[in-house]
Amino acid sequence: MTVIFGQRRSAGRSPGSRALAAGSVGNFVEWYEFGVYGYFATVIAERFFTPEGGGAAEALVRTYASFGLAFFFRPVGAALFGRLGDRIGRRPVLILVIVLMTAATTLIGALPTYATAGALAPWLLTFLRIVQGLSAGGEFGGAVAVMTEFAPPGRRGLYGSWQSFTVALGLLGGAGVAALLATLLTERQLGDWGWRLPFLLTLPLGLAALWLRLRLDETPVFRREAAGERPSRRAVAGAIALGAGRVMGWSAAGYTFLVVLPTFLQSTLGASFRQALAATVLANLGFAATIVPAGALSDRYGRRPVMLTGALLVVTLSLPLLNVLQDSGTSTALKGAALCGAGAVVGLMAGPGPAMLAELFPTTVRHTGLGLAYALSNAVFSGCAGLIITETIHRTGNTDIPAYYAAAACAVSALALAKSPGRRGS
Repeated sequence: MTVIFGQRRSAGRSPGSRALAAGSVGNFVEWYEFGVYGYFATVIAERFFTPEGGGAAEALVRTYASFGLAFFFRPVGAALFGRLGDRIGRRPVLILVIVLMTAATTLIGALPTYATAGALAPWLLTFLRIVQGLSAGGEFGGAVAVMTEFAPPGRRGLYGSWQSFTVALGLLGGAGVAALLATLLTERQLGDWGWRLPFLLTLPLGLAALWLRLRLDETPVFRREAAGERPSRRAVAGAIALGAGRVMGWSAAGYTFLVVLPTFLQSTLGASFRQALAATVLANLGFAATIVPAGALSDRYGRRPVMLTGALLVVTLSLPLLNVLQDSGTSTALKGAALCGAGAVVGLMAGPGPAMLAELFPTTVRHTGLGLAYALSNAVFSGCAGLIITETIHRTGNTDIPAYYAAAACAVSALALAKSPGRRGS
């Protein structure tokens, strides 16, 4: 089921630019925080999940369990805030979710650790992660709806790709801040208080995002079509399932290569914290480089062909790329190229993905539908990536698990993308 917007007057340059800025900055804040949490997973494990006598591996699994729990609240947030967004408008919901995300993330930076608060510390952290998950669930649907509904005809792929591009910028921003702190601070300073700084930095970022969203107009499409007929629940459920299947490879491979990789390199391959962050920066640079071009290409050749190319490349290249990283005899330059390549193929899926999801749903259920499709996929295949990969490697000793995980998810996505006859924008 693909629903293409009807013809409408082109939004002016100023409203369109404001829509891109307001939608993008919220995504940046969200993914900056999620990246920081992933990059500091080993530090957080020591401070919040390692009671006296606990093991490092056990603590890391618990840290990723908390990470994953936030993702399982994303569908709840997508349903709750998406329904509000489809009823009262995209703008008020985007304002609300950025306030919640900013408050929860800032408070993480002020939390007492296990050494201070005992067993209460991990529970407080988990509660704030749940709030983040709820707000993030409403963020994606609203941001993508605003970007694509303000997009001029024939440019939804390009406009929607900015959502994914700011994901890359957020992850890079988190990696950059983490790398800077790792360079300026000693390991002890980083563990004692330095890890808090990236979370506290969210406050000014969130306030900037709030200011932009307060200046945002409601989308003309929503004002015109919000009172229209709503499709049946069965039709919406079918579109959500198809959308989730199409983006599950993007979710799994993205988190495997861009977020989980630093901890994998440290805990499995013996890399230092700084080396792991450098690797992450390279992967995210490759990711960022292909997103916007992929979105623009999808406006010309269709969403599915571009995304299908990315999914098939992950299936075929995941294991060879990981083996390059594992080979101690491989040159640093080749390892860097492999990391950039891993990020780049994910970008081919992430660029057209937002517009593809938006086009599956009519205006009356778009915020809810595309938000749920994305959140469900992320809950299972992103939020659980670190937990599944870490636990499976721990139990089997097989260090190729990250490649198998990403490739398997992209194989399913390829099947979902191949379904239905080819059509521009489908």
